[in-house]
Amino acid sequence: MPPSINHFYTSPSLSSGDRLQRQIKWLLLLRVSLLSLFLGISSFLQFARPELNLPPPSAIVFFFIFIYLFSISSAMLSNRVTRFIPFAYGQITADSTLATVIIYYTGGSHSIFTFLYFFPIISAGLMLFRRGGLVIAAINIISYGLLLSSEYIVLAAQLPEAIRANAATAPSILLQNFLIYGLSFIVVAILSALLSERLEWTETALDQTSRHLDFVSQLYKQIFDDITSGIITVNDKGRITSFNRAAEEITGYSASEVMDRRLGKIFPGLQGTPQNEARPTLELNRKDGRTIPVGYSWSRLNMPNLNEDCRVYTIQDLSRIRQMEEQIRQNEKMAAIGKIAAGIAHEFRNPLAAISGAAQVLEQEFPTSSVNHSLLTIITRECSRLEDNITDFLQFSRPAIPEPSWTPLASIIDECWTILRRSIKFNNNCRLTIDLPANLDCWADHHQLKQILLNLIHNACLAMERGGAITIRAWEKSSDQGLASTVIKISDTGCGIQNAMIEDIFAPFFTTRENGTGLGLAIAQQIVDSHRGTIMVTSAIGTGTTFTITLPLPIEDQR
Repeated sequence: MPPSINHFYTSPSLSSGDRLQRQIKWLLLLRVSLLSLFLGISSFLQFARPELNLPPPSAIVFFFIFIYLFSISSAMLSNRVTRFIPFAYGQITADSTLATVIIYYTGGSHSIFTFLYFFPIISAGLMLFRRGGLVIAAINIISYGLLLSSEYIVLAAQLPEAIRANAATAPSILLQNFLIYGLSFIVVAILSALLSERLEWTETALDQTSRHLDFVSQLYKQIFDDITSGIITVNDKGRITSFNRAAEEITGYSASEVMDRRLGKIFPGLQGTPQNEARPTLELNRKDGRTIPVGYSWSRLNMPNLNEDCRVYTIQDLSRIRQMEEQIRQNEKMAAIGKIAAGIAHEFRNPLAAISGAAQVLEQEFPTSSVNHSLLTIITRECSRLEDNITDFLQFSRPAIPEPSWTPLASIIDECWTILRRSIKFNNNCRLTIDLPANLDCWADHHQLKQILLNLIHNACLAMERGGAITIRAWEKSSDQGLASTVIKISDTGCGIQNAMIEDIFAPFFTTRENGTGLGLAIAQQIVDSHRGTIMVTSAIGTGTTFTITLPLPIEDQR
């Protein structure tokens, strides 16, 4: 017999097959429960009301044993069937048949159990909706009609003893019972189907709303956790009620450490009313003791159905912005100084050339052994050094735009080594080893690449005062994204560079040599950057230094 509506209806999040299977199991369970109740009532009536038309106790017992076995076998079969709608029709039709048998043997039209017909109809309406309810109602109408007809048509002697006395019932009374119950069956089928459909629509809408709310809640939580600005909410008592991940990173406090604590005690600067500025700033004390600049703002948090003065604070770490602002100011200052210095250096060139030319003319007027000749030689040498410094400075302050082309790397290295060997200060104890693939070309500006290699090879020679080996290796490589580049590695066996100086060697005017300008490596990095490449250095004291240059190749082969 069918269960209540709450037992029948399951969440629409289940598939229709799973829902129907679950309802069928409830149907079988409550069929056994209600029939057990009926068995108890029948047993009681056998002793309390002997005048009632009831079957013998032995027949009732055998009938219920059959029902129990049938229900158990149906429950086992429900786990194997795949077509649940026909199976449900079969089970509910079996309930209608059982109700007919019970009514037939307990008095027919005078049975007190006629109401049992309504349970299969309600079950069908809830499980199989309108069509199922009307089908089962029609089956019950036919069954009840046949039962009533048997009381009038079949001979009294052939009827069971329980209803033999009622065989002469007037046809009008039977017809009246048939019409009343038949109409009731149809009305109950329609009402139960409407109720089931309404419940399904309501539960579906509720499930969709619940899913939407869960999605929105999860989305808001994800935004709250992933947003880069710190968010802090406080209640009307000034106690912290939420603290997102960005706030933890900015302040150094975890959410568990600040929840339900007063905001004014942990971050006193946030308690004040913001000044008349777009975004007030303050120096915030982190948990680790550091003080950082933060920008903040707050607004009232309008909570539904609450009149409390809740607030939401947003904070942002301004440390990076302050560093960028300082770097921009420094760059602007250096640009202005560089522009002025470049103009001054350019103006120095003409008088310096005149001084150098005059000194060379006067140098020829004096004997080589004279003091004046020595002094004029110093003047000429220092003028030449100043000219080189001015050239480097102007090149650094006004870098040329590279004009890359396919350039053979081996010939450039040979050219640089030849130039250095012919210089006056060349250390003849330095050796050069070149390890290149055959016909390796590099995509770079020929003149600028030669200047990089000259600077790096020259620095390597200066680092090896007692001589040593310089090794130049180069090869092509491809990245995971399929982008090709040329790698040039220049190593020496010199004294090495201290770790404290590694970060500063590419800074302009940084040098460890007495007569150095500090622009050679700065110009090298500037040229590499203009080629969209990279230059890196590794060094070990007493072992040597290695510079690694990576220059990207063009995406389309232009050779």
